[in-house]
Amino acid sequence: MRASIEVAGIFRAAGPAYRAAHAGHLSLAQLKVMSAIEHCRTAALGGHVEACEDCGQWRIAYNSCRNRHCPKCQGAAARTWLAEREADLLPVGYFHVVFTLPAEVADIAFHNKALVYDLLFKAAAETMLTIATDPKHLGARIGITAVLHTWGSAMTHHPHVHMIVPGGGIAPDGSRWISSRPAFLLPVRILGKLFRRLFLTRLVALHEAGRLSFFGSIAHLIERRAFLRHLAPIRKKRWVVYAKAPFAGPEAVLAYLSRYTHRVAISNSRLIAFDKSGVTFRYKDYRRDGADRQQVMVLATDEFIRRFLLHVLPRGFHRIRHYGLLAGSARKASLARIRELLNVAAPSEDDNSVEPTDFRPPCRCCGGSMIIIETFERWKQPRGPPDTPTTNRENSP
Repeated sequence: MRASIEVAGIFRAAGPAYRAAHAGHLSLAQLKVMSAIEHCRTAALGGHVEACEDCGQWRIAYNSCRNRHCPKCQGAAARTWLAEREADLLPVGYFHVVFTLPAEVADIAFHNKALVYDLLFKAAAETMLTIATDPKHLGARIGITAVLHTWGSAMTHHPHVHMIVPGGGIAPDGSRWISSRPAFLLPVRILGKLFRRLFLTRLVALHEAGRLSFFGSIAHLIERRAFLRHLAPIRKKRWVVYAKAPFAGPEAVLAYLSRYTHRVAISNSRLIAFDKSGVTFRYKDYRRDGADRQQVMVLATDEFIRRFLLHVLPRGFHRIRHYGLLAGSARKASLARIRELLNVAAPSEDDNSVEPTDFRPPCRCCGGSMIIIETFERWKQPRGPPDTPTTNRENSP
């Protein structure tokens, strides 16, 4: 069995040389992400000692970095988030809609992440809400959960927003629930046209306000005429909005969300090898069909790290957002009204009061429950195992 390969191991081995070679060209956010991943689940972050309640077997567990870009830390974060969302699911069909930026705009987005990613979210959400409200289409107020991804399968820069949308909405007067057709939500060509207009209009406004920055090969776009010439071809191109077939049911929605909401640029499970030739990993080539879609790529280690760091988000940027009926301020009241219109009982309050599941792995020796018997600070090591395990049940820091 081959040893498991992790992004953390690659960063620990090649990170110092990469930082030295690119000194002055890495942002503080990128440096912090590298440091967090390198130190994740090591003595650098401290940890605790666990002992089995049944057989006394003990083990050391180091703390996680909890950085949202860390491949190892997103599993627990996703489980917590999904547990909170499960009570919001409705007994209706759900649709998956994807809004993608053209390559010409993605280049601008790379140098203006906070502004352009935010614009992508808002333009896509307004497009959906506007077309859904139109009586010629659904004629209802809908709810949206949107997730930003900035990568393609090969870790190239490819900003797009995934949306999960219930198949229907509340009538404008609030009197009834209007269901969408079983396999059709909204016309994608019309969505694409409105999305293109809204996005480009606001992007030009940002440029005129002097809020966009341009570097390297696109530095000339700082001039208004050059910027407008750059956008001219994509004003005529079709902006593709992709609508997938509806999910099979609420359980399928949860399964999808568990894969997408807290995903990072590459998971450890896709890594195949790390050696002198570079990093080998699996990716999907969407230009191919069937079994040929799964491909293998080898990147030089520096290029692998560069691509990973392309997707570090600005500090405080929210990559999961809710709109319409599911927006924070209206969410609770909207869900209650929808259930009333659908004649569906609300989730039991007892379900929400259940304590979160303990995801601590069981004892490897006997399968018993593990409890924390000692904690230790950053850069420290635990003392030797105690003669008699105690019953200290404090939570992990």
